[in-house]
Amino acid sequence: QAQAGWLQHDFGHLSVFSKSRWNHWMHKFVIGHLKGAPASWWNHLHFQHHAKPNCFRKDPDVNMHPLFFALGKTLSVELGVQKKKFMPYNHQHKYFFIIGPPALVPLYFQWYIFYFVVQRKQWVDLAWMLTFYIRFFLTYLPLLGVKGILGLHLLVRFIESNWFVWITQMNHIPMHIDYDKNVDWFSTQLQATCNVHQSLFNDWFSGHLNFQIEHHLFPTMPRHNYWK
Repeated sequence: QAQAGWLQHDFGHLSVFSKSRWNHWMHKFVIGHLKGAPASWWNHLHFQHHAKPNCFRKDPDVNMHPLFFALGKTLSVELGVQKKKFMPYNHQHKYFFIIGPPALVPLYFQWYIFYFVVQRKQWVDLAWMLTFYIRFFLTYLPLLGVKGILGLHLLVRFIESNWFVWITQMNHIPMHIDYDKNVDWFSTQLQATCNVHQSLFNDWFSGHLNFQIEHHLFPTMPRHNYWK
């Protein structure tokens, strides 16, 4: 599931085939049939992220501030001055591992994706999603039963969630986070991204998103060329 996530990311950025239409078709297949999520939902969130990375109220990936976490030096000081208390932020480095990595996919994404497609009437995406769940149930029902299927699905999403959050946060959250200052596009991308050392394992484990700077500057570049 994690590797399928990196693969659908490639198709979503039109970085695999030379024809955009082929990328769009495969994107719907991989994220819909192999992962059970809607392509329209990913596009809606991820394109905003790339346009304004780490810009509060414009990048959906930092919407957890200030409900769960105090992000970035500027926004954190602002909360302190206003004496706003949502969570015990002085302990966020401890409860991050309870709220963030294990809970994002199974407890939030899992229900929100269905809400998204129904609200926006994305019926084609819903059909693709249903093929994933039908295939999953038909494959494992004879082996595990209903409770076993639900347990397996929750376990898979739990492991995937930890994997996904570690990769997506490690190359953005340590960087500058603030309101949109209308800085030029190039500087905005550089302020919000950082790289992680290249290795055979890191490349595979992160879907080459350890080269986050290169990815944000050249989002349609095939991932295996980032190191160049």
